[in-house]
Amino acid sequence: MVNDNTILVGVDGSHASYKATWWAANYAKHVGLSLQIVCAYSLPSYAAVSFDATYTAMGDDNAAHNDAQEILSKAKAIADEQGVDAQTLIVTGDPSSVFVELSRNYNLIVIGNRGKGGLAERLLGTTSSSLPAYAYCPIVVVPYTDDKGNLMHLNNVITKVAVGSDDTKWGIRALELAAQFAHSWGAQLDVITVVPSSTNLADDEVRGKFEDELDARLKPILAKYPELNVRKNIVAGNAVETLTKASRDHDIVVVGSCGRGGFTGLLFNSTSQGLLQHSVSPVLVVPRKFVEAEEQRAEREGEPTATVTLDELVTEVPVDRADEDVERQIEIKIDPKAADYHDDKQND
Repeated sequence: MVNDNTILVGVDGSHASYKATWWAANYAKHVGLSLQIVCAYSLPSYAAVSFDATYTAMGDDNAAHNDAQEILSKAKAIADEQGVDAQTLIVTGDPSSVFVELSRNYNLIVIGNRGKGGLAERLLGTTSSSLPAYAYCPIVVVPYTDDKGNLMHLNNVITKVAVGSDDTKWGIRALELAAQFAHSWGAQLDVITVVPSSTNLADDEVRGKFEDELDARLKPILAKYPELNVRKNIVAGNAVETLTKASRDHDIVVVGSCGRGGFTGLLFNSTSQGLLQHSVSPVLVVPRKFVEAEEQRAEREGEPTATVTLDELVTEVPVDRADEDVERQIEIKIDPKAADYHDDKQND
């Protein structure tokens, strides 16, 4: 069965992953879910670079395990600061494969983007691009910096949610989850439909056709959430550019991923780099496999379903949280407003 009560966040020692931990803990606290922090690593058959960029002996699992515990202690401090007592887990195995398998058991996984160098690039550098495409649950990708390297501040209250909407079942599911997300925060929901740049939206008949289609997709949403503040936007242009622009003044962007064509063709192809590489706010991706898995569960309701046994992949490793000074330095590294926050707290 899918664990609907727990959010999973992956950490690798990069500040990008600690920023993802901050977002995941804040969200878990808001919606009343528990949080599990996972550090995954694998030991190749040759001398490996450890978490702190020093060389370990061939197959030295003890050193890597100790490094993982240190990383988890820092991530736990970030979660504790948010008022969340997180469970800490270690996974031995290829992170990309492991997280895809674990996604069968969770309703949300959070990962950081733009971790650079050493293990961070090996661990989540690939995961942040592959996991949203192949996961069996929604994925939130939290950016560390903008394209110019500027640290991005994360709000602890969500006020504006943007969603890319089309008539595919992946896009419709993304709209449903975006509405649910906005409703939980009492946030404004901006529904964005991007049509080809050659479309003449000044023609009332042409625009009316797209508006009618959007209204039809929104009808069940508004019936379920009648108090939801919804704004409709039909834009002629490029989907990635439009949604990236929306990320600048929204707290999260939601998009469906069908694995081929549609928004996914724009998100993951090698030419554009996609929304995940340029968004300055967290991106919630609704993968194709997640939608298909939901359909299969609905068809087989009442029948036993195969799930991944966590004991086969994950070991719980309780760790003490890092010292307050260590946690403070991490927060300063992941959020430009963190120093002011700590100064204000000390003056209270």
